[in-house]
Amino acid sequence: MGARRSWLEVPDAQYPTSHCRTRTWQGINTDYRDCIWGTSVCRDLKAFERRLTEYVSCLQPATGRWRMILIVVSVCTATGAWNWLIDPETQKVSFFTSLWNHPFFTISCITLIGLFFAGIHKRVVAPSIIAARCRTVLAEYNMSCDDTGKLILKPRPHVQ
Repeated sequence: MGARRSWLEVPDAQYPTSHCRTRTWQGINTDYRDCIWGTSVCRDLKAFERRLTEYVSCLQPATGRWRMILIVVSVCTATGAWNWLIDPETQKVSFFTSLWNHPFFTISCITLIGLFFAGIHKRVVAPSIIAARCRTVLAEYNMSCDDTGKLILKPRPHVQ
């Protein structure tokens, strides 16, 4: 089976313009009641998906920068911690004196703690948070979305 196609990739001409009961899309038979494809329903779904993918894609550069900042500060903190722990003077002096003797570790550790208080842990996963919240809302409509914001139709449950 081929890759899933987005709503944006399916032209309006492929949707019937009359009322329909069953619609096959991506190999899934889905029942819809009184839907008019090619009109406002389809356009609204396309506009929603277009806006969601645009929003997620706009978050990606900032997310990448925050991830790089977190990686750099974490590596600096780990390196400083290693130097702090292998120093024989660390065991002989008080805690605050040992921190004063290792300013690289102290500054990088304070920076890392400050970044977490500033919410870097949320900024590095912002697109995933947005996608998860959208999945929660879209579940009410038998839909979902992937991490890039593309809408996914789910089959309608059969009520007997």
